[in-house]
Amino acid sequence: MTGRTGGCRVLVTGGSGFLGSSVVPALATDDEVALVVSGDIRDPHERVDGVTYERLDVTDADLVAHVVGAHAVDTIVHLASIVTPPSGMSDDVAYTVDVDGTRNVLDAALTHGVRRVVVSSSGAAYGYHPDNPDWITEDQPVRGNDAFAYARHKRLVEQMLADVRRDHPELEQVVLRIGTILGERVDNQITALFERPRLLRIAGSASPFVFVWDTDLTAIVVRAVLGDVTGAFNVAGTGALTLDEIAQRLGKSTLVLPEWLLRAALAVAKPLRLTRYGPEQTMFLQYRPVLDNGRLRSEFGYEPAYTSAEAFEAWRATHPSASARP
Repeated sequence: MTGRTGGCRVLVTGGSGFLGSSVVPALATDDEVALVVSGDIRDPHERVDGVTYERLDVTDADLVAHVVGAHAVDTIVHLASIVTPPSGMSDDVAYTVDVDGTRNVLDAALTHGVRRVVVSSSGAAYGYHPDNPDWITEDQPVRGNDAFAYARHKRLVEQMLADVRRDHPELEQVVLRIGTILGERVDNQITALFERPRLLRIAGSASPFVFVWDTDLTAIVVRAVLGDVTGAFNVAGTGALTLDEIAQRLGKSTLVLPEWLLRAALAVAKPLRLTRYGPEQTMFLQYRPVLDNGRLRSEFGYEPAYTSAEAFEAWRATHPSASARP
């Protein structure tokens, strides 16, 4: 085991992923951190001086326990998750990573006396439901959706975390329910919606989005590791943008369709492999959970540098191809 004397000893699962590759160097340069172990099944894009790298598959319970124990880890940042499944990955495989992997991490934490876990959850854990309030606070139930593997898995993970909080209050938890992440290097399923010539909107739904800039998110994870505050927190910039507002900022128009028509079209196109999205995806646009960040700002003590609108403008500035051409 290596590291500076004093300070916390942190394992970051998913350390080579998008968020992990920012969190790992940020922790490694902090004087309050004695050791950073980056665990992932992938090699890092770039190795950071002073960081210990471990080949870590969170679905291997024995391996997770070994890494936690061997490095005397006292804090775990659990980022390993399947956000966008690659083509051909089944829901069962994603479940093994998301749900069973989290269980293995928590079991290892309890076995080896880990003091604190920081877990990346998602606003999707609240689910896409017609009775979602206009602004969702952390007091809302975590309901997920059975139709969406990612939302279902996040709900199951949060239920598991709640059980651990009840049975093992000695293990501190910070659960981050993250909104849509934007950044200079971000290209994902949601930003792909914004790249289209016209933005699809369901009639009768404003489809608001909340955004968090990636440097804000990294700073929030570091604060969650080093701070004293525990609990669940919505992570998003202040405010939201509707699809019409997003289209206007991109200089584009919206294609407004009735929900029944879009659902019918996807029901036909998905079996023909003309799209990866099924008819259930209409809920994703129709009933978006819009995250209220009041508790992040007041209790957690972090004021995002970027509002949702500012984060979107920063993304647009670094992705000029997304804007309509004159």
